[in-house]
Amino acid sequence: MEIKVLGPGCANCHKMEEMAKMAVKELGLDATVMKITDIGQIAMHGILSTPGLIVNGKIKHSGKPLPSLEKVKELIKGE
Repeated sequence: MEIKVLGPGCANCHKMEEMAKMAVKELGLDATVMKITDIGQIAMHGILSTPGLIVNGKIKHSGKPLPSLEKVKELIKGE
């Protein structure tokens, strides 16, 4: 499983990355969490509002407000 967190490095982007990593750990998944900070790459993924969460190539979340940890786990489990 491949999980991408997209954002330029704001506090919300860091929080989304932490939640994604925690969700993977709590769910016991074999997944890679990558952080993408390049604005060009973020736009190429179709994210117009950060932070973004992509799971296996599918956009699961974009922008604010941030989802809860439980919601992030649901989004990841959905794949």
